[in-house]
Amino acid sequence: MSNLSFDWENILVDTADLHEGIVTITLNRPKVLNALNTQTLKEIVLTLKELQRRDDTRVVILTGNEKAFAAGADIAQMLAATPADQIKDEREGLWKEFTLFPLPIIAAVNGFCLGGGHELAMACDTIIAGDNALMGQPEVNLGITPGAGGTQRFTRTIGKARASYYALTGEMFSAHEALEMGLVAKVVPSRTTLAEARECAKKMAKKSPMALRLIKESIQASFNTSLDEGLKLERRNFYLTFSMEDQKEGMRAFLEKRSPNYTGS
Repeated sequence: MSNLSFDWENILVDTADLHEGIVTITLNRPKVLNALNTQTLKEIVLTLKELQRRDDTRVVILTGNEKAFAAGADIAQMLAATPADQIKDEREGLWKEFTLFPLPIIAAVNGFCLGGGHELAMACDTIIAGDNALMGQPEVNLGITPGAGGTQRFTRTIGKARASYYALTGEMFSAHEALEMGLVAKVVPSRTTLAEARECAKKMAKKSPMALRLIKESIQASFNTSLDEGLKLERRNFYLTFSMEDQKEGMRAFLEKRSPNYTGS
């Protein structure tokens, strides 16, 4: 396929690991601790759309820097906004498009991961957190409410009592507290966060691409459907894998005691 090349203002796209099926997107607004504005979300989504069209991308890593994954939304952009401005802003559609991306996204989180940044991490499929990460939904401190999953995904993940406590007080919590609550998958030394995310991505990228997509679809559905409807979708996706060559290859490889060679077909 053609080479990937992006020239964005607010993010960096690293394709050095594309030969292994991995692309890393780095939020790059260090002067404002990677605060999310509409342009940043748009650049992320447009990048994901391009990656979705390619056969060589299997897993995406989304990260920031040592100080911050993303320290919330861009307050300067929001200060003078009216309700009409918020309704007309394209952020809502961008958030939706982000969640519809069919490939796994791993959030590699160091430092501040707050407000919109926390919501962005939660919208990823799993989170690897450095031991210096500080997370939370501090919108109440600014006289506003979370607006991109901070009352919904947060509550569904950690439960009503804890989500209410953190959203209503604006208090931050540590990476180890996030691990105990089931919000992150793993806590590692902050200097190794991105390396750990890459190792996780390598494990995923070696699996059947279609199986990855179908598993992600089934897990996402668990947030939006009843148990019965979710189980129906899970069974449908399970049956669907038996139409794929990857299923035959995976089972042959298991019986032949070798590593499978998945092609996504």
